Amino acid sequence: MRWLTPAVEVDLCGHATLASMDFHTKSGVLSVVKQDDLFEMDFPARKPEKIQPAALMAQAVGQPVQEAHLSRDMLLLLGSQEEVENIQPDLNLVAKLPNCLALIVTAKGRDVDFVSRFFAPAVGLPEDHVTGSAHSTLIPFWAEKLGKDKLTARQLSKRGGMLFCQSCGDRVKIAGKARLYLQGEIYL
Repeated sequence: MRWLTPAVEVDLCGHATLASMDFHTKSGVLSVVKQDDLFEMDFPARKPEKIQPAALMAQAVGQPVQEAHLSRDMLLLLGSQEEVENIQPDLNLVAKLPNCLALIVTAKGRDVDFVSRFFAPAVGLPEDHVTGSAHSTLIPFWAEKLGKDKLTARQLSKRGGMLFCQSCGDRVKIAGKARLYLQGEIYL
């Protein structure tokens, strides 16, 4: 399986994996199982490495940055859920952040363990609604920070979504609700 944004090919995508159930990919074997009313994806963990925050990071999100971390994506820790909710990032600056595909902005949540938003203007996605691949980085980050393996998360885009997460060492499990909107058969 391969994933394409409007601008480039990426190595991992939650929405397309959810639609496929079990495939061999650039990120290894990915699977999806249905448990009651939740679909659970099994993804590789991407533990981010702490880096020094730079002025460009705070300018890009218009908020003070408490911590900066890097995996495939840049993760910026902000001070509160309200800061994550209210950011209006400068997408031109986000696209210029070095050594990353996209930007994850996160903070501790009020009624969930953590909240986030995901911006990838350099690959044609100004803001994604709910991003499975970003949670490959968020889950190990928050599991370590909070000292727990099972976490609840909310992505705060306009459409947004609730996720039930589990850190499993070098893998993460990301579960949420989904609706079937298309069904078909392919004959080869």
